[in-house]
Amino acid sequence: MEGTIRFPHLGITLTNVIKSFRIGGISIAMYGVVLAVAMMTGLLLVMKVAKATGQKEDDYFDFGIIAIIVAVICARIYYVIFSWDYYSSHLAEIFNLRKGGLAIYGGVIGGVLTALVFCHVRKIDWRDALDTACIGLVWGQAVGRWGNFFNREAFGDYTDNLFAMQLPVSDVRASEITDVMRAHIQTIDGVEYIQVHPTFLYESLWNLGVLAILLLVTFRFTKKKKLTVFLLYLLLYGAGRFWIESLRTDQLILFGTGLPVSQVLSGLFVIASLILLIKRPRFMQ
Repeated sequence: MEGTIRFPHLGITLTNVIKSFRIGGISIAMYGVVLAVAMMTGLLLVMKVAKATGQKEDDYFDFGIIAIIVAVICARIYYVIFSWDYYSSHLAEIFNLRKGGLAIYGGVIGGVLTALVFCHVRKIDWRDALDTACIGLVWGQAVGRWGNFFNREAFGDYTDNLFAMQLPVSDVRASEITDVMRAHIQTIDGVEYIQVHPTFLYESLWNLGVLAILLLVTFRFTKKKKLTVFLLYLLLYGAGRFWIESLRTDQLILFGTGLPVSQVLSGLFVIASLILLIKRPRFMQ
């Protein structure tokens, strides 16, 4: 039935997985609820890390509120730019976030720019700010990916591996169903299901692993150089995203290349961060 999500090889069947709910006549999307939880808990985590490392919590609260707003705007702009073939004909949809459509790398870029400006104004070391803030960022990414789960989006092509996920055909966008998926459609209790890679789950679990490493480096390696944690974030998240992006069927394509823009950026971030971690230029001292 619609609203059902199945993980057949794990023996898990989830029914009535809602995309939205209503309060007082107002429809609230689960995608938005999950993102709000991700952002707020990420901010709380950053403030805890700041306090534990001898920094001012209030500075990170102020920074976090501004960064969240800027990051959401930049994430949307990034997504719209690389989906312009669609939005050029549906201009009103540009401002509709209820159906998803935020690109994390746009948010990261917006967050970094916000950090540089904010730290300049507050006279804070921008390197410490990036090292601290990226911990909350990767947590927020791990939680936020579950918004894609409720929206039935950001999945990969057909797979029959242990984590294979089945979604009703009627619950997903037709444009994201590939020929391979159609060839393996299964009918269960009169409902047609596609079977796919749950790439949102892969990325969420990967990000939790990255978070563990960043926390370990933050609190166990007291002699680490400036920007080490942030560069490790770019390296580790980028490596995972490079692989996961290759599985997805809803990739944003870099103009005129046919290449997934997030995969290209991931590769560049991995290479750049690795070089900087090895070379240790003066600004990292």
